[in-house]
Amino acid sequence: MTALAGWHVELEFSEVGDRTSAVGLLRLADGTEMRGRGYAMRHPLDPEQVRVGEEIAGSRVLMDLASQLLQKAHTEIDEAVGHRTRPLTR
Repeated sequence: MTALAGWHVELEFSEVGDRTSAVGLLRLADGTEMRGRGYAMRHPLDPEQVRVGEEIAGSRVLMDLASQLLQKAHTEIDEAVGHRTRPLTR
């Protein structure tokens, strides 16, 4: 199988108290960079599990980036066909 493109994704996490924040950077093969954010908040009665907070915050970053990527693709389709098309959905 031949690879058509490569994308680079970076995620960074920080935890303060019961809140885990994440930021993400997606670099596409065409040079486009997209940034996303996500967070998770632990309920005060839940045990401290850093990995779970990272997984939730990280998944929210990826959902943010996925939404931006769908919008980019939709804009490119509109430009290629010369008129507005139906929005892409998940």
